[in-house]
Amino acid sequence: MVAKDKLECLKKRMEALSIKEDDLVEKFILGSGSGGQKINKTSSCVYLKHLPTGIEIKCQQERSRELNRYVARKELCNRLEEIIRKRASAKIQESEKLRRQKKKRSRASKEKMLVEKKAVSQKKSLRKSPSQFD
Repeated sequence: MVAKDKLECLKKRMEALSIKEDDLVEKFILGSGSGGQKINKTSSCVYLKHLPTGIEIKCQQERSRELNRYVARKELCNRLEEIIRKRASAKIQESEKLRRQKKKRSRASKEKMLVEKKAVSQKKSLRKSPSQFD
């Protein structure tokens, strides 16, 4: 059995992520793996699908159906938070990249760039085939 305070915490977390119970498809299926007859007889494995995002979770960590329901919802929250963090991180990286591109180069970096360009052009000029009139 899951403690009430843990359930309340999970409900608040789901509300913060705007996960509604109506958006979830929940099925109870027979588990698989080791465990003998008990695992083959009871439908304690929880299949959870979040319709708006299409995230699917299958949980059979515990023997109890209620605990598996709790763990599946918790895993759904974790995955959604991870997706949100990745999107936010990508936006920050994109804005930082633009800021660096627009930043004015220092005098030293300009001179260094010109020296490197000159060295590359000399190297390329040495690659030319010799002409008859040299």
